[in-house]
Amino acid sequence: MVKKILYCATVDYHFKAFHLPYMKWFKEQGWQVDVASAGEMDLAYTDNKYNISIKRSPFHHSNLKAYQQLKQIIDQNDYDLIHCHTPLGGVLGRLAGRQARKKGTKIIYTAHGFHFCKGSPKLNWLIYYPIEKYLARFTDLLITINQEDFNLAKKHHFQAEHIVKVNGVGVDTNHFKPIDKLNKLRLKKAFGYKPDDFLLFYAAEFNKNKNHQFLLHSLALIKEKLPNVKLLLAGEGSLLEDSIKLAKQLNIRESVDFLGFRTNIHEILSICDVAVATSLREGLPVNVMEAMSCALPVVAIDNRGHRELVSDSQTGWLLERMDPKVYSNKILILAEVEELTEQFGMNGRKTIIETYSINKVLADLTSIYEFLMDKQEDMLWAAQ
Repeated sequence: MVKKILYCATVDYHFKAFHLPYMKWFKEQGWQVDVASAGEMDLAYTDNKYNISIKRSPFHHSNLKAYQQLKQIIDQNDYDLIHCHTPLGGVLGRLAGRQARKKGTKIIYTAHGFHFCKGSPKLNWLIYYPIEKYLARFTDLLITINQEDFNLAKKHHFQAEHIVKVNGVGVDTNHFKPIDKLNKLRLKKAFGYKPDDFLLFYAAEFNKNKNHQFLLHSLALIKEKLPNVKLLLAGEGSLLEDSIKLAKQLNIRESVDFLGFRTNIHEILSICDVAVATSLREGLPVNVMEAMSCALPVVAIDNRGHRELVSDSQTGWLLERMDPKVYSNKILILAEVEELTEQFGMNGRKTIIETYSINKVLADLTSIYEFLMDKQEDMLWAAQ
């Protein structure tokens, strides 16, 4: 009998961006792989794709319909595993799978960074903490992706059957890799940059949490001492236009390239010199992992996700104070001391290969899947 897994998340792009290697693994093991999310994107390694009415806002009325759709999908398909991702995917997937779980379906939820954490708004604790703690009782395996979230779930006695830490979704270190200096110069020219341009890179949605305004103010302090600096910003979002306006007000518009949504991040990273990361909160940021895999040093604001990845004074710098002057000075040091930049970058790539590569994370996740399925078979045997 064919085993079945259902992946659930808010939007289908989440799977294309982060989970195809794991879906491929299931297909190679002979599983039926189904996906339930909003969107009509074609996904590889997928047998059935269900477009449900799920929305990011927890209070959107469409989520009631999405719950009903999801429950019907689960009830009709007799899944062996349900793996939930994203906050709303985790809420609706676990609620809709309660009856199936009583019949032996195992439910996994990966928390890609709890919305409540040290330093997060009190409103987040009031809304998201009780929801996550309540739903843990309907969870066979809760996966956290950073140490702070793992400790929090343990400390607050989340009642999931098992709580584990896995190092994110993994990075393809063969895709995200450094290139030699000759090819870097050639590619720089192809992208329209000069050989001596000092390129900073940040891939992030333009929203309040990603803190682009702080970064732009920091760049304004660098510009006089480092006139050849360029800040490359990949991404879209509600605060994009505000960021463009601020760059003009600070007289740095010519030093900032707003790249929009890009599918060639690996090429852009390979021509850059430093990765910058200024978000206020992170779970385990893929953009930082990809930059480190390309051997870029990272200058980051200290938060749980950045702290997990960046070793201060080893692979870059973690800055506790939200001070543009301090932040800009660290970038200037890297621009002036090439040996330090290279050493931080080499250390960072080694960290990614050893701990956060797709191969490493895939091995960890497949062990978890196999453990759960062994437990399921033990339960079925005992019931006979």
